[in-house]
Amino acid sequence: MVNYVLAAAARTQATAMLEELDAHRPYAAQRLAQGALAEMQTWPELTVRRVAESQTGARCSVAGAYEPGPPPQIIVADSASHARRDFTALHELGHHLQQNSFALMEAFARQPDGGVLLEDAACDAFAAEILLPAPLVEHHLAAGGPTAPALVELWRASGASRMAVCVRAVQHLPAPGHVLLLDADGKVVFAASHGLPPVRRGSFQGDIPTIAQARAGQGRAQGRTQVRYRDGILGRELHAQTAPVDGYLVAILVIDSAPWRAFTPPTKDTGPQAREYICEHCGEEYRSFEPACSACRVPHCPECGRCACPSRVTERLCPGCFIRHPPAMFADGSDRCLECS
Repeated sequence: MVNYVLAAAARTQATAMLEELDAHRPYAAQRLAQGALAEMQTWPELTVRRVAESQTGARCSVAGAYEPGPPPQIIVADSASHARRDFTALHELGHHLQQNSFALMEAFARQPDGGVLLEDAACDAFAAEILLPAPLVEHHLAAGGPTAPALVELWRASGASRMAVCVRAVQHLPAPGHVLLLDADGKVVFAASHGLPPVRRGSFQGDIPTIAQARAGQGRAQGRTQVRYRDGILGRELHAQTAPVDGYLVAILVIDSAPWRAFTPPTKDTGPQAREYICEHCGEEYRSFEPACSACRVPHCPECGRCACPSRVTERLCPGCFIRHPPAMFADGSDRCLECS
């Protein structure tokens, strides 16, 4: 199963989201660009709440949450940065738009994970489209791709959040890679990815090559590195460049065509390869890095949620609903379950 999203797919979905927004609230995008949180607080169909960051969870790429309700709620973590709050509010508005439009949901059906990664990446792209107009982005980010210093200059010129700038930068990457925003402790505050498995918010990357060099010096470094995923798993080798940005560190990582070098051949795919499995129960073919069952050593199937262990209860297939049920769901002498009898 593919576990990444292409930046172009997220941006296409974001364009459709802007059209959906304009159909229901004409010119809302312009008002949101002036003050997203303040504008949304005037919408009667939404409840907007500000909470401590510890109350937002880690489901989104940002410190916020969306609760479909009813009534629907947009939850934004309190932050010292007004720009960051606006980006988070727009990201969560993106979830609201996508989860309440059948037209926007159609894109999820074409995704191997049911659209989980696309939905979140599209929320980031939607927020960035509103906060950072294309002419300003194109003025600062060269056609050959963004460098870390250019990203910092775009942030200074725009007044938008660092997160919005990271999303715009990942849209201009010349090859699969990441744009990471790290705090002083080396933890990921925000990550935008293109063509590679996403990096989790809150993960520690402070000791990987190039990032460690940047933290030990003045924040500027370039070289090769590997990002760390769950359980310490390292991804493939990447070309990396960093720059300081007002107390944070921004890092651009790509597999090849690094804009800050004259020639960068593709790095070796040194990262782990997910093993292939065929589900014993539903026949689904899948790849997985998830922890394996301690008994059968097979990770759970993303389709039916089962590992390779035999069922503890003997099940029968009902010819009426084509669902496997335990014996208690069948009347004596009947081949159909109680629901279909």
